[in-house]
Amino acid sequence: MDQRAKIDTDGDGPPGTPGSQRSPGAAAEAGTEPRVVHRPAGLTSAEVAERVARGEVNDVPVRSSRSAADIVRANVFTRFNAIIGVLWVIMLVVAPIQDSLFGFVIVANTGIGIIQELRSKKTLDGLAVIGEAKPTVRRDGRAAELSTSEIVLGDLIELGPGDKVVVDGVVAEADAMEIDESLLTGEADPVVKRPGDPVMSGSFVVAGGGAFTATKVGREAYAAQLAEEASRFTLVHSELRSGISTILKYVTWMMVPTAIGLVISQLVVQDNDLKGSIARTVGGIVPMIPEGLVLLTSVAFAVGVIRLGRKQCLVQELPAIEGLARVDVVCLDKTGTLTEGGMDVTGLHVLGGADEAYVRKVLGALGESDPRPNASLQAVVAAYPDAEEWRCTESLPFSSARKYSGAAFSEGDGEESTWLLGAPDVLLPPGDPALADVDHLNEQGLRVLLLARAVHELDSPDVAKDARATALVVLEQRLRPDAADTLAYFADQDVAAKVISGDNAVSVGAVAGKLGLPGASNTVDARTLPADREEMAEVLDHNAVFGRVTPQQKRDMVAALQSHGHTVAMTGDGVNDVLALKDADIGVSMGSGSEATRAVAQIVLLDNSFATLPSVVAEGRRVIGNITRVATLFLTKTVYSVLLAILVVVSRIEYPFLPRHLTLLSTLTIGVPAFFLALAPNKERARPNFVRRVMRYAIPGGVVAATATFTTYLLARHHYTGADALGAETSAATLTLFLVSMWVLAIIARPYTLGRVVLVAAMGGAFLLVLAVPWLQDFFALRLVGTTMPWTAVAVAAAGAAVLEAAWRWVDRRFPA
Repeated sequence: MDQRAKIDTDGDGPPGTPGSQRSPGAAAEAGTEPRVVHRPAGLTSAEVAERVARGEVNDVPVRSSRSAADIVRANVFTRFNAIIGVLWVIMLVVAPIQDSLFGFVIVANTGIGIIQELRSKKTLDGLAVIGEAKPTVRRDGRAAELSTSEIVLGDLIELGPGDKVVVDGVVAEADAMEIDESLLTGEADPVVKRPGDPVMSGSFVVAGGGAFTATKVGREAYAAQLAEEASRFTLVHSELRSGISTILKYVTWMMVPTAIGLVISQLVVQDNDLKGSIARTVGGIVPMIPEGLVLLTSVAFAVGVIRLGRKQCLVQELPAIEGLARVDVVCLDKTGTLTEGGMDVTGLHVLGGADEAYVRKVLGALGESDPRPNASLQAVVAAYPDAEEWRCTESLPFSSARKYSGAAFSEGDGEESTWLLGAPDVLLPPGDPALADVDHLNEQGLRVLLLARAVHELDSPDVAKDARATALVVLEQRLRPDAADTLAYFADQDVAAKVISGDNAVSVGAVAGKLGLPGASNTVDARTLPADREEMAEVLDHNAVFGRVTPQQKRDMVAALQSHGHTVAMTGDGVNDVLALKDADIGVSMGSGSEATRAVAQIVLLDNSFATLPSVVAEGRRVIGNITRVATLFLTKTVYSVLLAILVVVSRIEYPFLPRHLTLLSTLTIGVPAFFLALAPNKERARPNFVRRVMRYAIPGGVVAATATFTTYLLARHHYTGADALGAETSAATLTLFLVSMWVLAIIARPYTLGRVVLVAAMGGAFLLVLAVPWLQDFFALRLVGTTMPWTAVAVAAAGAAVLEAAWRWVDRRFPA
């Protein structure tokens, strides 16, 4: 594969190559007269206007969130809202307003959900504008950054390392340009592109640069949908959402036959008045529906997005919050993550008696030879001025796979030379004396580049063979001030940190050691890693720092960790991280990273602060842990409602509750507490098997609550007689159900904090207020009659609470999460 740019000594190389940028004076000194090469100017403003008028615009809608209409539709038009809406209308016709309160609660809940999601959308849309990649488009001879939606057919779009190809096109200029098409074709090796070659949207540049002419825009582009999905705020698959969907499916199956049986028993079997029977039938059906569960899930996620947005963290896919909460291994790229992107040259060690002044000229010429220098070469450019009399005749841009770059020069005195600049342990054979100096410098956490004179042609596959070491360029990397605290956070949260870098392993280990990473002293050179996935996974499990990792190896390492059951997050900012970011469970990109990394990452840290990651992890844990808590509350209610309905149908007696009773109980033991619990801090790491973990508590809780309530109801039916007996029986049963439900809440609220204790006490106090205030007694039809039955209800509830406590402890031992 020809991985270099050939530059004609007459100056007729491809426009934009280093050879075409040399000064006339330098060319004259070299004995040649350059031809003037004109770069294509791109479209004119008039041509752009014509294409816009014809609709030849890149009009693929790139949205960071759902539209406002979609949000309203998703919150209003749900299966359970339809059921409750019908029941609400019925109750408004046949019963007092008190028995229709559940409908107003649903309206309020739906409104809260819509408002929170719209707030979330506003936050996301604002962040998406900040984080949007803007390709450089050449028009009227001038290059400017434009939004992807402003590109028109025929535009000339410039490309550099890390840039994503946003529309289909044909290469117009190429400067040793290598494009990775693996995200489209699965082919891992980059493809060298020359003028006239096609490029596809969705691919990205890994080395070199150039420009291409857009031939297909909008929905006609090959990967238009890929480009859209890569930057859209999506509600894609997540265990939490799929688990809730599974639960709701089973709830529906249970609810339909139970509700039918309840309707028949109340309207046909019992000889009650029609309106009373309808009211009690609706009272039995409504609590079966866990209507607030989906709402609170949406609200928790929306609030999470808003909180992270305030910290300049763009969540491109909603389940990323959930996914990062489940992460137990985070893979970190050193450059740009643990260290800041910039570097400084701190030393030049001349080898083999080379002339230092000459070496400085070489470094200056190398810096000038690359129009798109990486961070290391930028430091060299800043430290050593260009040798103007030197002319670059060939160039080899840096790539992460090669670990070096190079250039061939025609020197001012007519001499010609070829130079390489890159990793010493790649360019030099093992045992070379210079490597001892390199190791000593690497142990101090310094980065070292080797300047070597090549004896082979730059386009030779063996260009690095027999290269003569000339100088060591010492670079100091700037550690991120927040990196040490962030690594300490991960260690405290039992999240294993793996530093995976393309740099020298010893240097990477020294940097990690300065930051206090456990295991930093035992570094692994990735060139010694086994190719077998299982063997690689074993090495990864027992080590924390890896150097000289190629882009493909990063991808393989992520897969190896996943094969051992780990949930892996990958952070990075360079094109060499794209494949690993894409395959990781969660990809995290820096806002200053390449366009390609931002496109495939689920989370983008717009402020480039590694210290934001703990906030993302904490937010995910808060959401998942709290949704698990409140889901148990909602589903306990569903279980006891279904069981109570079944017991009533089998016993052929009146259903004990009116809708107002269960609205009151649901509000005090589920609705209000769940809202606060869903937004409370929670640092527990998310665990798998959401449905199993919720149902193992909800089923025994619901069974105990239904049994205790029905027992009290039967006892009350034998105790009370007379015209008002049903009201007294209902009040006693309500008291038992409230007390058992409060015990469920008290267990769910553990471990206790002052806020949770106050919350539980406030709900208990509110119920006592209803029992004590006459007009509230009348409004909710709750009046305890006598002393025997109320105390019996309390005793039954106490027994139920004891059984519940024992049952949940047994479940913890028998079915551990």
